[in-house]
Amino acid sequence: MLKPPFPRPSRVVLAVAAALLFGAGAPLGQAQVNLPALGDSASADFDVPTERRLGEQIMRQIRVDPDYVDDPLLLEYLQGIWSPLVQSAQRLGNISDETADRFAWEIFLVRDRTINAFALPGGFVGVHLGLIAMTVSRDELASVLGHELSHVTQRHIARRIAGDSRNSLLATAAMIAGLIAASRAGSTDMANAAIVGGQAAAAAASLAFSRDMEREADRVGFNVMTHAGFAASGMSSMFERMEQAYHLMDSGNYPYLRSHPLTSERIGDARLRLGTAEFLRPRGLAEHALMAARARVLMDPRAETWAQLQNLDAGARDLQNRGQDKGFEQLGARYAAALASIKMRNYPRAESALRSAEQMLQSLGGDARAQRVLSYLGAELAQAREQAAAGYAALQPLAGERSRVMLMQRAQLAMVDPDPAKVREAAETLQTYVSLNSHDALAWNQLAQLWDKLGQPLRAVRAQGEARAAAGDLNGAIDRLRSGLRLSRGRDADQIEASVIDARLRTLLYERRQLLAEMYPRGAPPGAELP
Repeated sequence: MLKPPFPRPSRVVLAVAAALLFGAGAPLGQAQVNLPALGDSASADFDVPTERRLGEQIMRQIRVDPDYVDDPLLLEYLQGIWSPLVQSAQRLGNISDETADRFAWEIFLVRDRTINAFALPGGFVGVHLGLIAMTVSRDELASVLGHELSHVTQRHIARRIAGDSRNSLLATAAMIAGLIAASRAGSTDMANAAIVGGQAAAAAASLAFSRDMEREADRVGFNVMTHAGFAASGMSSMFERMEQAYHLMDSGNYPYLRSHPLTSERIGDARLRLGTAEFLRPRGLAEHALMAARARVLMDPRAETWAQLQNLDAGARDLQNRGQDKGFEQLGARYAAALASIKMRNYPRAESALRSAEQMLQSLGGDARAQRVLSYLGAELAQAREQAAAGYAALQPLAGERSRVMLMQRAQLAMVDPDPAKVREAAETLQTYVSLNSHDALAWNQLAQLWDKLGQPLRAVRAQGEARAAAGDLNGAIDRLRSGLRLSRGRDADQIEASVIDARLRTLLYERRQLLAEMYPRGAPPGAELP
């Protein structure tokens, strides 16, 4: 895990820590240190099924968090880097048959400005938008994802949980409790004190064990990323970028008290490995510049930040004719200015920045994948302006594409389309998609809006329930489906849809009983619900 000193604790990070350390649903003052209904944390028998169940339990809390980001375009780009790494790890034999089948191997985005990524039990890996925003190539990003993937394949989480003593968990639990209190109070000083106190209470041997794991993840991750076809230089350049980002906050003192090796040490190791690797030039720099710019806008939704990003391309104009690298920087600046202007509803400014980005891309020699990203930005601008026809026209160069990104964008355009036939076509297309991809919460939410626009309240309520179920909020899903059943008692209700809702409700009630049985093996207390 990449970790700057004393980062601002995001809600997602706190949810992860609380799920790992506290009993499910327990009040803060009554927190339990043992893992929630999954066995004692000091047990050496933390097997694969148990690890996956713990990961799912954490993800149920993360997916409903406001900082959990499902941006189809960014997620597709991240998945395009992640999937080759997973396949490479399988070919290298790092992924066993058991973990290949039972682990999720799922990557997700977190709205956070810090430069970080983290692995969770069961094959889930989170990536902060701040990490994507600061990288300049897909190879740098691949080096981080390869590192986090290796934490999973080497079962570092299971080994750490099995190796930690009860006392070290108590110390960590105290730290997390302090972080939660600091987060609620909005106190940075309190958060820093909680982290320092927790670190002081941790055992030195445990920290050394973590440093060994980090070195192993670097080594294994390097082999995975180069085997997957990414440039070996990505890892050393990423560490150098981290060192530049942290040097003002990090004096480099007391490296033996750290849970990670010093960045300078990791740079040296990466350079040594670089000498034995095949030299490959970074590829896809234009597309990555656009994706990093998109992450920069989405990672901080404050109006003052967007106002600053609106003018990001103004300073970048002076970089023209200073080399291709500066050209990619300028391309990203213009994209960020366009997207931030859309968020601020300054549509003329957004259109101007978008046209400028298109011209910049052509001056760099053009790139089909980067042009695709700009086409989607044009459709996003048209949708914000409620100009559906202009949005369809922006997507015309991508005619024939059947990606999730296209599906979601066309559904968004249908929401501002006055033609009921176009809205129904989008709804039916999306209904077919979710029948094959039932765990896509964003698609279900979009479908709910489309059915509501078409005056189909029963279908809309069912889609809302399915969206909550896909996100892991079974309590919310059951509530929505129950309201759907009440709605179905009306004279004109669609009885076929009512029977579907009834069947799904029974299924979800059974799933909730099973999960409660796992959480409370000795019997759930009266009125117990999932957290």
